[in-house]
Amino acid sequence: MSSAQHHSILIVGGGTAGISVAARLCDHPGAPEVAIVEPSREHYYQPIWTLVGGGVFDKEVSVRDEADYIPPDATWIQDKVASFDPDHSSVTLASGTVITYDQLVVCAGIQLDWSKIKGLEGQLGKNGICSNYSYETVDSTWEFLRAMQSGTALFTFPSTPIKCAGAPQKIMYLADEHLRKRGVRNNCKVVYAAASPGIFGVPHYAKPLSDIVARKGIETHFRRNLIEVRADAKEAVFEDLDGGEEMVIPYEMLHVVPPQSSPDFIKQSSLVDDAGWVEVDDRTLQHRRYPDVFSLGDCSSLPASRTGAAIRKQAPVLVENLMAHREGRHLAGSYDGYASCPLVTGYGKLILAEFGYGGKVMETFPFDQRRERYSMYALKAYGLPEMYWNGMLRGRM
Repeated sequence: MSSAQHHSILIVGGGTAGISVAARLCDHPGAPEVAIVEPSREHYYQPIWTLVGGGVFDKEVSVRDEADYIPPDATWIQDKVASFDPDHSSVTLASGTVITYDQLVVCAGIQLDWSKIKGLEGQLGKNGICSNYSYETVDSTWEFLRAMQSGTALFTFPSTPIKCAGAPQKIMYLADEHLRKRGVRNNCKVVYAAASPGIFGVPHYAKPLSDIVARKGIETHFRRNLIEVRADAKEAVFEDLDGGEEMVIPYEMLHVVPPQSSPDFIKQSSLVDDAGWVEVDDRTLQHRRYPDVFSLGDCSSLPASRTGAAIRKQAPVLVENLMAHREGRHLAGSYDGYASCPLVTGYGKLILAEFGYGGKVMETFPFDQRRERYSMYALKAYGLPEMYWNGMLRGRM
């Protein structure tokens, strides 16, 4: 049985982007009526999962009740989106409810496509196979790491865009240091097999990271994409993205970063570009074909790193431009591509990478952020979570 309802501004997704935008809209002078479509009862602070996988925190520190962060003046629709009809300014939910809107904000995050890796299904958390990329599997990373005595610890990076592009190597550095502290590193190899052409996409930070890789004795293979896991044999199969032969790497521990894409219900809509992301202007965050639609965060086409720090800069621009659009004014807000990647390089060590469109360096602090520092590690481990829960999700940062 279907029903219909109307909301002035409809936000699809109650993650980092959706809650941040909703909080800002509800605090805006002359605040419009806002509704959020989000099925989950839990809200996760995912950046801390690197440190959970490295044994620093229990995973429970990363989760809180979604209800505590829905703005009091917003309507929470606890359902899933089934389809979009932007030509008629409507969304159909899984329950059959049809919602019409004046403006739509699409920020439904990113989809983890585990099934695209042959042989992986049903193996996560078993046979040394782990991943920091989900709440259900993140504690298995620490379980396998602390049990490792010899063999290869293998870390992957897929050929698709992913959330937090630095995360695949952060856990690798922690693993290397943990194995050294336990005195078994000489019995182990640490290998990074990545689809990327190098260790980091911004040259300013690539050099110090390359030096760290060399210092730690980490073996690297670039332009290699994980396509199959042979769990019984503990082998990982990689395609060569330059057309060469497949590579098979035996492992004792395998940290998998899955291929990622926009959620299927977005890819199947008319909102996307040819690559399957919600097609918005790089600066204004307004849809290129549907002016009443805006998007930000991981599911958008913005050519920026998919990080919470990027969303922190995108959200105020989107709200400014959405309100200007409602009032018939020029869209003056402009997003510069800013993103931050706190690169954990060991326990108590971090390089803080900050950059914008075109790899432009956009650092905050008056010192060389390419140097490993405890202060920046403390910021990530203790400062940023507080800023997230008590600032960003409240529309204050």
